[in-house]
Amino acid sequence: MTTALNPERSTVLKQNRASRSERLLRAVRTPGGAVFLLLIGLLAAIIVLNPSFGEPSSFIRFVGRTAPIAIAAIGQYFVIVGGEFDLSMGSVVTMQVIVAGNLIRQDDSKVIPVLVLMFVLGAFIGLVNGLITTLLQVPSFIVTLGMMLALLGLVLYWTGGAAQGNPADSFRQIGRGGIQDVPVLDIIPYPVIILTAVAVAAFVLMRRPYGRMLIGIGDNPAAAALAGSRVWWVRTRAFIMSSLSATVAGILLVGYAGVHPSVGRGYEFTAITAVVLGGVVLGGGRGWVLSAAAGAFALESLFTLLNFMGVQATWRDTVQGAIIIIAVAAASRSWQRKRKGASPAAHDEQHQLAAAPTPAEGIEQGGERV
Repeated sequence: MTTALNPERSTVLKQNRASRSERLLRAVRTPGGAVFLLLIGLLAAIIVLNPSFGEPSSFIRFVGRTAPIAIAAIGQYFVIVGGEFDLSMGSVVTMQVIVAGNLIRQDDSKVIPVLVLMFVLGAFIGLVNGLITTLLQVPSFIVTLGMMLALLGLVLYWTGGAAQGNPADSFRQIGRGGIQDVPVLDIIPYPVIILTAVAVAAFVLMRRPYGRMLIGIGDNPAAAALAGSRVWWVRTRAFIMSSLSATVAGILLVGYAGVHPSVGRGYEFTAITAVVLGGVVLGGGRGWVLSAAAGAFALESLFTLLNFMGVQATWRDTVQGAIIIIAVAAASRSWQRKRKGASPAAHDEQHQLAAAPTPAEGIEQGGERV
């Protein structure tokens, strides 16, 4: 009888009781789901132009090369979905590359201590970004821009703008090595294994209470604070995870990019482009973490396709800028249409159902069950 008196509630309940295939179809129709279709289309186009790209051994190496930016995009996702920005990510990558090259050198005994130091430095930078943003109420754009310039200045002072240091091969193998003699694939690069672990951990975290709080804070921080969430600490942890992901990306980049102050330059904008291409809404509250990683692969696939088509690499920044504008506009319009399509009563009901415990097999997209 309650359902008959409340048609909006009946509609929401039907959506949540839909079959797995129906929920999957609705997820694909969202900006975060569409990026997977885009990725498939780009990969198919690349294989048409260069059939050898589709060979398992070649494809797995492509995944390995893209792993650093995908990991960086996952870290950037936590900050953006919480309603902030992290422009210091590229400088964190550069700093970690220089730290590894100059402190480890050819001494294998220093690999583990320096790795620990790098993660401590990454966490500290994220902590500083988060505390200044949340407790001092300085816009994250300004805070992380200042951190980006400060770290870049330190790197240039340390190196003089030239390549310095050459870490031991045991350290570089993290980024360029892998499990050898694997059937079909020939090799499973370590970056692929690390990316898989990071993606699984991020996916699980976003389904935990912390992930729900982060999305809620990105959508409406005032309401989240009234509901009992410690907004400052939730967002600060997002900044810490962003800097730690940049640290991991830097460790991997040392493997095949060498030690130079230019390594990691512009990584923050590439990560942001990947995140918005994955359908994550700037301003927070909407987006799926795996879509951010897929956005990184779609972006690298697009650049690979343009390369095979003979387009000059100088167009890369232009293409990246256009992607940001188009992706942000498309995602915003999509979410606006979704919100306008629901009545106020149905919208409130959806938020109540999203906040309540739901079956584990449901698909979570942008903080809502679809």
